[in-house]
Amino acid sequence: SCILQYISRHRQVGFLQHEQISIEMFDYLVEENGLKPLLDKDGNWPHKGRGEDKSFLYEIVSNKTNGIDVDKFDYFARDCHHLGMQNNFDYRRFLKFARVCEAEDGKKHICTRDKEVYNMYDFFHTRYCLHRRACQHRVKTVIEIMIKDALSKVKDIKIEGFEKTLLESIDDMAAYTKLTDSLLQVILFSTDDNLKEAKEILERICSRDLYVWLGETLVVESKVCMNIFVCQFSITNLLDVIINYGMKEKDPIETMYFYNKTNLKEAVPLPKEQVSHLLPDTFSETFIRVCCRKSLQPAEKTQLMNWCKENIFEPLQVIFKSSRNIGTL
Repeated sequence: SCILQYISRHRQVGFLQHEQISIEMFDYLVEENGLKPLLDKDGNWPHKGRGEDKSFLYEIVSNKTNGIDVDKFDYFARDCHHLGMQNNFDYRRFLKFARVCEAEDGKKHICTRDKEVYNMYDFFHTRYCLHRRACQHRVKTVIEIMIKDALSKVKDIKIEGFEKTLLESIDDMAAYTKLTDSLLQVILFSTDDNLKEAKEILERICSRDLYVWLGETLVVESKVCMNIFVCQFSITNLLDVIINYGMKEKDPIETMYFYNKTNLKEAVPLPKEQVSHLLPDTFSETFIRVCCRKSLQPAEKTQLMNWCKENIFEPLQVIFKSSRNIGTL
């Protein structure tokens, strides 16, 4: 995904969705392995898609309505287990109370009992915690920046063992299928002078000589300063990190429908005011993070600090307290 994000950013086209690239890769593998004749024997699939009366089926794997789907059930359990975090969402209980009901919008949705609303808030809070403590952890963010910097050094170079350059490969699935993590290993062990700069960055990652972490600040204002990325320091990275409950600033529970024990066939929204007065009012937050490719000199620190004060509104929480690299996870 890091490679795909990099290619998307440097190509003169729209953002590349990994789902679409996966479809193209799958089509290539079917063709390359001679599977199409075997699939054609079964004829065309007779179904053209489910009607609106079966709309709830599209809420099982990838739920675009409220984000509650088995994909998240899976990675919540997996990631919390491996990170040693408590998973407060009980998917077994959700499945126990899940029912297909007709909602007030006239469509059928996967709904749950009204008393399970607290379990659903735990669901979205678990997502927030995973992003805050792991997916958007500062060490992960810095390493991702370093990998992208390394890739930028080789974007126009045809690396030995790869048929096309990094930017060209997205248009050729035969070449794209080879863009695995092995690309980084090839660069790391290469003796090619053209890959020297990229190799040095990757060696810094391996030896834990990471970019210097300067700090972060929570942006209280709803509108982030638009010129945040025009920092005059080429050695500095400024990132806005947005963490939310999955539906930007909106409360995702507002998009859900709940039934009660006296009416199992119809479901209605459950306003937050009827649930609890202790629930959050804000469901999205933005952090501005600053890291640097090398240690700053005193004059550079002062200049950057003044720029941050003028453009970020709030002082960075840990900026310049230490010149050491960021610590371990």
